[in-house]
Amino acid sequence: MAEREVAFRAAAITYFPMFIAALSLIAAIYGNYLNLKSLQLVESSLGKTEYLHTCKEIIDAYFQIKFLATVLSETSTEAGATPTTPNFPARLNAMNAVNKFAALGTYLANLRDAATREYYTHLSWKLEEIVCVAAGTPPTKVEALFETADAMFAQMNDDCVRTAKQ
Repeated sequence: MAEREVAFRAAAITYFPMFIAALSLIAAIYGNYLNLKSLQLVESSLGKTEYLHTCKEIIDAYFQIKFLATVLSETSTEAGATPTTPNFPARLNAMNAVNKFAALGTYLANLRDAATREYYTHLSWKLEEIVCVAAGTPPTKVEALFETADAMFAQMNDDCVRTAKQ
């Protein structure tokens, strides 16, 4: 019996630390796996949050363009002004809003495919064209200038909504 006890103690002293080391290794590997999954979750969440924040900003920019195009139209058709000499500050503000929209659209489009990038670019060009024409347009007809852009913008907004729901 003494030999068995000595053999058992020798085996326990040899194999028990190896068993503990193996369990520690498995626990470390599993912990690293969980940390990686957590990091991936945080990264995707931050990317989605940034995308949605940019969507919010581009929606604001679009409606600023609509407002400023109306202001540009009103200031260009005031008494003494001709449609060919628009109010410079109003035109500058409207073009600045278009440039902000284009910059935000480019950022959003860079996160998407080539067709979407082209679509967003065409929308920016359309808005620039509208602002240029708004100076010679009566205020009551400015909304009609935005019919095509509104449809294009609705699709951009749908992209934002789709991303939010994913």
